[in-house]
Amino acid sequence: MSRWLIKSIRSYTIQTLGVGGNYASREPGHWIVDARQANPLSVSPDRTTLRTGTAAADCGTLVEIETQDGTVGMATGIGGIAACSIVEDGFAHLLIGADVRDIARLWDQMYRATLPYGRKGMALIAISVVDLALWDLLGQLRGEPVYRLAGGATKQRIPVYGTGPDPLVYKQHGFFGAKVPFPFGPADGRRGLEANVRAIAAHREAVGEGFPLMVDCYMSLDVAYAVEFARLAEPYGLYWIEEALHPDDWDGYRQLKAAAPWVRWVTGEHEYTRWGFRELIRHRAIDIVQPDLMWTGGFSEAMRIASLASAFDVTVVPHAGGIYSYHYAMTQPGIPFVEYCNTSPRGDEIVSVFGDMFEGEPLATHGTIALSDAPGWGLRLNRDAVELKRFTS
Repeated sequence: MSRWLIKSIRSYTIQTLGVGGNYASREPGHWIVDARQANPLSVSPDRTTLRTGTAAADCGTLVEIETQDGTVGMATGIGGIAACSIVEDGFAHLLIGADVRDIARLWDQMYRATLPYGRKGMALIAISVVDLALWDLLGQLRGEPVYRLAGGATKQRIPVYGTGPDPLVYKQHGFFGAKVPFPFGPADGRRGLEANVRAIAAHREAVGEGFPLMVDCYMSLDVAYAVEFARLAEPYGLYWIEEALHPDDWDGYRQLKAAAPWVRWVTGEHEYTRWGFRELIRHRAIDIVQPDLMWTGGFSEAMRIASLASAFDVTVVPHAGGIYSYHYAMTQPGIPFVEYCNTSPRGDEIVSVFGDMFEGEPLATHGTIALSDAPGWGLRLNRDAVELKRFTS
């Protein structure tokens, strides 16, 4: 028996309402559900609600990978049944019997196996959760946290900014800055545009001058709308405008940078793999790139993206990702801060990103995160707090 060889892989859909990162499963009354947010469908007057049509993709997923000696690594992600199907039917035969230490080879095989239907989207979401579970498993076997396995600490604590409906919450807790939703999209016309500017003005008045304030447009705009918004909002000193355009519109992002250089233009949470980020970076289309470790190919691919960005002197600030982003940022001297996505119902408390699902998840203290030396991601599954449904193909 070899302690390094993978014996089994198990995937689950997460049934419990309110688990962090699982937007579609939240009950009405949660700010992530009820706060108005422009989205890719906001060009249509009848499709302006938050993340309309993405319920299946946003459903939570958990993957466990076990070695022959009974050691288990785990990670959570999104993708629900679709991601589980790829994991069980597409990856299990590649993983079972493999050496967990061969993470780079396993990543390459998973990526190549999904090329006919992958390269972006659900296939990469499935690769991400498996890759994250492999890193956790390796950490369990070696008795070290992931950030130690990947090169060690570059900082003692990680500064964070907060995402939620009320930026004043984060200023009061000592966070670096705050990101707020962008309420209205193009289908809301001129009145919607003016309402967006008023919302930013009100947030700026609440937090005062000098506190970094960002806005998340969630792929809802076109170039003309984004430029006009940037000009109207210029007096309020936005730190960045996030995901203004469709993720493949590299030329559009170049136009935004040229037309409104006084604000940072950022994107990347809906980009996938080093090849997509290569285009954003090579064309100098963006100021900051934002890989999401739960979507972009996991920890392994995010490390490659960081190396690519560093070579071009482009800043990386990971999108959401909770504990996975914290370990990632700890290994990278060029990542200045990370995102904390507030999953409390009203967005007014600093709570665990994944709710009660795990024990060991660190919270921000005075606006920074510290990581422990617990092995892997440092998380322990709280099975009493989450309902998991085993996927069977």
